[in-house]
Amino acid sequence: MASFQLDTHGISVTNIAHNPAPSQLYEEAIRRDPGTSISNTGALIAYSGDKTGRSPKDKRVVRHPDSEADVWWGSINMEIDASTFAINRERAIDYLNTRKRLYCIDGYAGWDPKYQIKVRVICARPYHALFMHNMLIRPTREQLANFGEPDCVIYNAGAFPANRHTAGMTSKTSIDLDLENKEVVILGTEYAGEMKKAVFTLMNYLMPKRGILSMHCSATADRDTGRSSVLFGLSGTGKTTLSADPRRLLIGDDEHCWTDSGIFNIEGGCYAKAVFLTREAEPQIFDALRFGAVLENVVYDEANHHVDFAKTTITENTRGSYPIEFIDNAKIPCVADHPTDVIFLTCDAFGVLPPVSRLTPEQAEYHFISGYTAKVAGTEVGVTEPQATFSPCFGGPFLVWHPSKYAELLSEKLCQHNTRVWLINTGWSGGPHGVGSRIKLRYTRAIIDAIHSGTLADAPTQQDPVFRIAVITQCAEVPSEMLIPKNTWSDQAAFDATAKKLAQLFTKNFAAYADGVREEVRGAGPVA
Repeated sequence: MASFQLDTHGISVTNIAHNPAPSQLYEEAIRRDPGTSISNTGALIAYSGDKTGRSPKDKRVVRHPDSEADVWWGSINMEIDASTFAINRERAIDYLNTRKRLYCIDGYAGWDPKYQIKVRVICARPYHALFMHNMLIRPTREQLANFGEPDCVIYNAGAFPANRHTAGMTSKTSIDLDLENKEVVILGTEYAGEMKKAVFTLMNYLMPKRGILSMHCSATADRDTGRSSVLFGLSGTGKTTLSADPRRLLIGDDEHCWTDSGIFNIEGGCYAKAVFLTREAEPQIFDALRFGAVLENVVYDEANHHVDFAKTTITENTRGSYPIEFIDNAKIPCVADHPTDVIFLTCDAFGVLPPVSRLTPEQAEYHFISGYTAKVAGTEVGVTEPQATFSPCFGGPFLVWHPSKYAELLSEKLCQHNTRVWLINTGWSGGPHGVGSRIKLRYTRAIIDAIHSGTLADAPTQQDPVFRIAVITQCAEVPSEMLIPKNTWSDQAAFDATAKKLAQLFTKNFAAYADGVREEVRGAGPVA
């Protein structure tokens, strides 16, 4: 049998490992990649170099007549021309052709065969190959034999820099996406997450063209009915923790699509934050970090290779990548029926949003486009109060279309399937950060359980005078006094002032999107 070759992609290297087994990638990583090691639980420990997180300011999209009217151009989708992309592509290929050995991972994005795309990753590091082996849906031997030409190709030459003198380049890092040819070029960063998010960005372009909502969310399903629930939320809101529910089936932790037949996970694995990870708090994730998993940028004890998840001397963005099958309650294939509930998670460090409230479809569009959470006051001089953070559709860096495109699709799905929408605050109660206290995880879990059981659907509500959302006033196992946030503040005037301030931040942020949405959505926000 002829050896696998990549000459149709401009690759002249003949020593290529095509979809190698994890054990082979372990062996080659240890032999060829200095600094790589194995944890005492069997996970491969790897390091991404100077870049330990994504570089959103270095993302570029080719402006092309066929797609330029579809793209939301600006700070998220910065343009380059086809000539610049060709230069960077050739630069990446030239670098890859200097390597003695390359790795090629072929896999799928999307568990629904009707909508999945074939993805090919060409890279030079075994760690990157294992990462994408985990994150893509792994083909069977028969599928691999009949894989054919891919729909999307990622050229990962991250160890080689972009030329800063090339038009459109502002640094030595560049992640370039050609929507027409479905190609991705990575230069100047070895952070593995760039490959994962490049695939998601492409799906965020392709799926809405077919009337499908692509979503940056986690998803679970009821074990008996098969009906699903999706959770949106920015970093630190509890999206991964709350989706790790052994009483339900896990569909996925990060990227999904909602079609006419239900939802499907885009990915074949999970990429979980590992900072401060403990078995007691998150046993499913902790136990998944075994042989076959990748631990990225963690600190470990060289004597016994025990990972210190609390140590952040390299980065706070330590992560673990593993196949979704490593989670005992994962539903394979990762598809489910239409959601009964859509949940927006926010960690409101201002302490004025209620623990749980119900949204109308118009409010759902408003809060979906807003994508709000708040960061706590840090150690920076002069920062003494919470900082509001807004990310459209809870995944701004990965959007291609204007946020209103995704919001309209969401609203259509909600109305079509009578799906309930909830806003849950996992942040502070009794005052802002530094005064009040964080809402206990057991209360939030009780709220999620009540949503899934359907008991909150008919629970009594009270309209919030500022945010105009229907605040739930009774929920089993949650103290009734904390369900109305103002009741938990000792200083009522301070509450009113803080709520008004947050409302003004919402209004100011939404002004950037107001022209692209319906009047009913513009009027669904708070009273500033």
